[in-house]
Amino acid sequence: MKIQGLKLTQFKNYDSGQFVFSERLNCFVGKNGMGKTNLLDAIYYLCMCKSHRGVNDRNVVKHSTEFFRLEGYFLNEKKIEKKSKSKIKIVAKVQPGKNKEIEKDDVAYQKLSEHIGMIPVVIIVPDDTLMATEGSEERRRFLDNTLSQLDGDYLKNLITYNKILKQRNSALKKFAETRSFNAELVDIYDQQLIGPAQVIFEKRKEFINSFRPVFKEFYQDISSGQEKIDCIYSSSLKYGDFANQLKESREKDRILTRTTCGIHKDDLVFRIETHLLRKFGSQGQLKSYVLSMKLAQYDFLKKNHISNPILLMDDIFDKLDEGRVQQLIKLILEKNFGQVFITDTHENRVEEIIKNFATDYKKFYIENGELKE
Repeated sequence: MKIQGLKLTQFKNYDSGQFVFSERLNCFVGKNGMGKTNLLDAIYYLCMCKSHRGVNDRNVVKHSTEFFRLEGYFLNEKKIEKKSKSKIKIVAKVQPGKNKEIEKDDVAYQKLSEHIGMIPVVIIVPDDTLMATEGSEERRRFLDNTLSQLDGDYLKNLITYNKILKQRNSALKKFAETRSFNAELVDIYDQQLIGPAQVIFEKRKEFINSFRPVFKEFYQDISSGQEKIDCIYSSSLKYGDFANQLKESREKDRILTRTTCGIHKDDLVFRIETHLLRKFGSQGQLKSYVLSMKLAQYDFLKKNHISNPILLMDDIFDKLDEGRVQQLIKLILEKNFGQVFITDTHENRVEEIIKNFATDYKKFYIENGELKE
């Protein structure tokens, strides 16, 4: 999948804008705060129906305005039909506080989840290191982002599970407030959680088993290191029946007014040699690790989706040493990462990247939400 053109209206710092992209490499150059990252976020929004930062739409609409609109034109090159190419128009109409509307070829989706996975995308940003240093939520988000783009059944079960979990937690809080307890109601929630949880658990486990070898290979390519690394899936469902776990933790849940076991507590354990990465990994190892995770995510989506993903890379060269920059550029060239978008504050560094792509590229200068090609 490739995006050929983009129109923005009142999106972040853009009053309006119109872009026509190269099908191979696109570079956005400019000082910090000019709007380079916002362009990547606009592309991501058209793919995933939300900002990659996970912020509320009120923080996406341009300041002092009431709505934003995005319009993207995509070329769908299906791998199973090499001669089959079709153009798709995706439009996002968003007025914060009201239901957002996503259209495909002028027809609105009934559910936003129907769109997820149509345009696979991977975004790499400096804050990806939080995946290694922060709590388990960031790592579960990585799992959900990857699997939701490949598997509609996974996304459906994830939405169902989160909805029931929210209801169960709300009931537990209400019981505490009213000093009451309705065991029958909790039983109902428990029964509704079990099915979706099992589906999610099995799909996450299967994914990690396939993902780990690819991830390890990318790490070796980027770091040229000899250390052994691993990514291990951790879930309470590995150690017993979920129904029994819910029963055994019920009293604890009642006291804490929240559900303390389940797939919403799953985690990925990042290891280097025999140690936890976040405690013993150097800055270089940490950056190489999370970058390898994202490149392996791209590779996994590419191999398992009927369309190649779009790769968005935001200001990451500024966070890597020269050796890792060269290795990363080499990987992008050799492994055919399809359509790539890069932002950078240094024009000379961009020129070094561009010269390896021959003539199949476009370079854009961004200043205060305005474009110079």
